[in-house]
Amino acid sequence: MGVHVVIMGAGRVGTTLAETLESQGHSVAIIDSNADAFRRLSPDFSGRRVTGMGFDRDALTQAGIEEAYAFAAVSSGDNSNILAARVVRERFNVENVVARIYDAGRAELYSRLGIPTVATVRWTADQMLRRLMPARELTEFTDSSGQIALVEMELHTAWIGRPIEELESACGARVAYLTRWGVGEGVSPHTVLQENDVAHMVCPPAQANAVQRVLATPPGGNP
Repeated sequence: MGVHVVIMGAGRVGTTLAETLESQGHSVAIIDSNADAFRRLSPDFSGRRVTGMGFDRDALTQAGIEEAYAFAAVSSGDNSNILAARVVRERFNVENVVARIYDAGRAELYSRLGIPTVATVRWTADQMLRRLMPARELTEFTDSSGQIALVEMELHTAWIGRPIEELESACGARVAYLTRWGVGEGVSPHTVLQENDVAHMVCPPAQANAVQRVLATPPGGNP
């Protein structure tokens, strides 16, 4: 079942994200202060196009923020992105919010404010989607009873250098294995997490979103 996603910024990143989400069956609205920016969208894109600022209440309302499952701020300005993300999180109570940040040094600070960030130098469409969409969409396997799922999850960079046992204790789920530089690797409780590791977690499907929120924030941080 699709969800509604609002995107701020109709540049290369925003339009790619919008078209990818729509192709997956989700409804999408994209906001940009420059109406000409929407020309980057495919003629087949059927989502809403809203001309305005992504932190403006009227623009957000036109984009359907009140029924949105997720919001992505991917304009060209750090300050605009973080402001819009905080407005959406705090005023509209949208839980799944992510902001693209050009200054990687500030990304950690913003994450501690409760806004997951993706620094431009590390950005991929896959990373952005992981932070926005329901974890069930990354489920690799569900047992016949539907009680246990194997779900691929991204880790916040602050988990680098931490042992698996600490991560498992924080999220309440087990790591089945890691994908490290594209290769599957078995783990022990003392396996130390490395940069670009992807964790394949075993948990009840209903808990997958909560587990992903823990792993997407720094150890001891707030989702």
